[in-house]
Amino acid sequence: MEATGSYGDELAMYLHDAGHTVSIVNPARIKGFAQSELIRTKNDIVDAGVIARFCLAMQPGPWTPLPPATRESQAVVRRIDALIGMHTRESNRLDVAHKLVKPSIKKHLACLDSEIMKLKAQVRFGIDSDPDLKNKKELLTSIPGIGDATIGMILAELDFQKFESVKEVVAFIGLAPKEKISGASVKGKPRICKIGNARLRKSFYMPALVATRFNPIVANFYRRLKESGKNGKVAVCAAMLRRFKDREALQPRLRDKFGLTAKTVSTLLLKNYFSLSF
Repeated sequence: MEATGSYGDELAMYLHDAGHTVSIVNPARIKGFAQSELIRTKNDIVDAGVIARFCLAMQPGPWTPLPPATRESQAVVRRIDALIGMHTRESNRLDVAHKLVKPSIKKHLACLDSEIMKLKAQVRFGIDSDPDLKNKKELLTSIPGIGDATIGMILAELDFQKFESVKEVVAFIGLAPKEKISGASVKGKPRICKIGNARLRKSFYMPALVATRFNPIVANFYRRLKESGKNGKVAVCAAMLRRFKDREALQPRLRDKFGLTAKTVSTLLLKNYFSLSF
């Protein structure tokens, strides 16, 4: 199946529960595969054939649904994110709105505030009611600069068990560096690829910004980038990636010293994302 967000979730769950092997693939991969075949026509019949040939050639991995508690948390967290976006847009309208419509906007803002507070309480209750999520929350709470909003997003969007290394986490979030260089004529500026979970990138940005002020290692790295001419956002994104890379270097040492599995080490590395040391 092509990933279609919430539109295909119920079908994927139904097929999985019925005992079928389900693979959910980024549509960009299938589009690229079709382009490699020089497909010129697009309709349901042609698309079905392309997807079938893609699966035969690429053998995509099986999809595994998230645990029920995580799915519920994810749904509520994404709803909060949507309501916050509505609240921001209404707040922007309030300053320039006609006096006749300002009462309506204020009423809507109050309703949004109330609903957001209720949903945040629901997220906290859901996490505290699940032993696994509660344990992960306690680990994440110990990280300076990580609050309830970021913790809720991490637990809802990031399944620790799916990753064998920090590099895989970086790629999933979309923080992997992207170069555009070809010969001597094409020299694009390096940037993060952004092929990944945009919600997680957004949630990590503010903690990284806090780390550039209060974490000496990140602060020094951030200052050097600024002095070399990098703009603020580039430097903050580099600081986010740097913390993952620092922890990746410790990965084999943790495995050898404590006999931990790769998945356990990855969880610990993420837990210590903004910490100074283990």
